[in-house]
Amino acid sequence: MTTLVTGGSGFLGAHVVRALIERGDAVRCLVRTSGAENLAGLDVEEALGDLRDPASLMRAVDGCAAVFHCAADYRLYARDPKEIYATNVDGTRLLLEACRVAHVGDVVVTSSVGALAASRGEEPADEQTPVSVDDMIGHYKRSKFLAELEVQRAVADGQRVFLVHPSTPIGEFDVRPTPTGQIIVDFLRGRIPVTVDTGLNFVDVRDVAAGHLLVQEQGRLGRRYILGNENLTLEQFLGVVAGVSGLAPVTRRIPHALPLVVGAIDTGFARLLGREPRVAFEAVRMARKKMFFDCSRARTELGYSPGPVVDAVERAVSYFKQRGLAPQASGK
Repeated sequence: MTTLVTGGSGFLGAHVVRALIERGDAVRCLVRTSGAENLAGLDVEEALGDLRDPASLMRAVDGCAAVFHCAADYRLYARDPKEIYATNVDGTRLLLEACRVAHVGDVVVTSSVGALAASRGEEPADEQTPVSVDDMIGHYKRSKFLAELEVQRAVADGQRVFLVHPSTPIGEFDVRPTPTGQIIVDFLRGRIPVTVDTGLNFVDVRDVAAGHLLVQEQGRLGRRYILGNENLTLEQFLGVVAGVSGLAPVTRRIPHALPLVVGAIDTGFARLLGREPRVAFEAVRMARKKMFFDCSRARTELGYSPGPVVDAVERAVSYFKQRGLAPQASGK
């Protein structure tokens, strides 16, 4: 069975590719350029293309029994937000259309907990917590919410499409790195002297990849499945990173008002100067709400059983050190 993975050269996609190979699938990856670092040494077929190019999508899905759609434009700042929507919303719609024409059996679409409701205080949200597009902070979250509507339309039209909602994956192969990986890198470099009162649900990226396969094998069409694990405040998470790296934990906390001002100023200058902001305003706005989640549905319906987040943090720290993104001398 040939299975296509979009975004297979990315952080999460690279782990999904490995999980599929271990399952025995013949894997094809949609890539914009060949020779991606995360696919080196793997027995995969590369299909050159782009989510915004319908012809390349038709070539990529041809002969595939299943598609795992992991590709996304994951940025918390973009000079032209239309680029994010073109990839995440239009690209998802075009891929689903290509899969329908090619009679692909199953399509697993990677959404995000960002497309779900934020937790209310310390109470975790779940797949059924009411949410609307007006609740989405920032273009990335909004685009993922709108992409999910494309999935629901496809399911209503009779396509076999499944939805997964990863929380905050941690682990190796985070090449860019992602915004969460950057938090680890910044901490290891001593660039996070203070925290704010925020929190996320963290999970081992390997468990998220395994959850993708479980959703295809046992999930219900169009049903949301949160693939997460541990709800931790930012201070608690950095404490885990500190324990792994041997660095001192961050214990000082500042109010949200200060980073909001800094983020607004830095993002404004970034637009004027044509650079990436050091502190993205939308990221600071997101941090005002804790993103705590309950993944009981995946545990109960799929047999999803994630392991300790500390194991993923250890691999992530080691990976970033090996890539030269963090000092080799800092701890274990």
